[in-house]
Parts: sequence; structure tokens; C-alpha cells
Amino acid sequence: MPDDTGPSQSQPHSQLFTVRLWRGAEQTDEAAPYMQVRHVLPSETRCFSAWPPLIAYLLGKLDSLQLPNRRGKVTGGV
Repeated sequence: MPDDTGPSQSQPHSQLFTVRLWRGAEQTDEAAPYMQVRHVLPSETRCFSAWPPLIAYLLGKLDSLQLPNRRGKVTGGV
């Protein structure tokens, strides 16, 4: 299987996020975890207490990527 993570497979339109999940000491196994997403390059941090808003945030960031079209013009974005 080829390695797709090497320097030859540059992904200039990718985004880097870190996601932290944890439970508070008072939480039971059935309680939702605390969630924090950090968008690394702009150093933007958001906290969530439910999965749907976290997923919507990540998908929104993906949708806002500016991608070059076939003619080299940038499309998408805010």
C-alpha cells in the first residue's frame, strides 16, 4: 500500500484541527464528554458539549476552503 503522507502528496487546501475529549470528575459514563476543537493555523478554539454542533463546525470550515478551479481562479470561501 503506498504511503499518501509523504511530501510529494502535498495538500495545500487541507486544514489541521486538534480535538480534545474528556469527562469531568463528576460525570458518569452516560454523560456527554466535554469537547474542544482547535483550528491550528488561525489558532481558533471552540468548545462544545454535543456532537452535532462540533460536526457542523468542522464541516463549515471544510466548506469555507478556497479551492482553485480549473482556470486557476479561487472559488468558495467566505
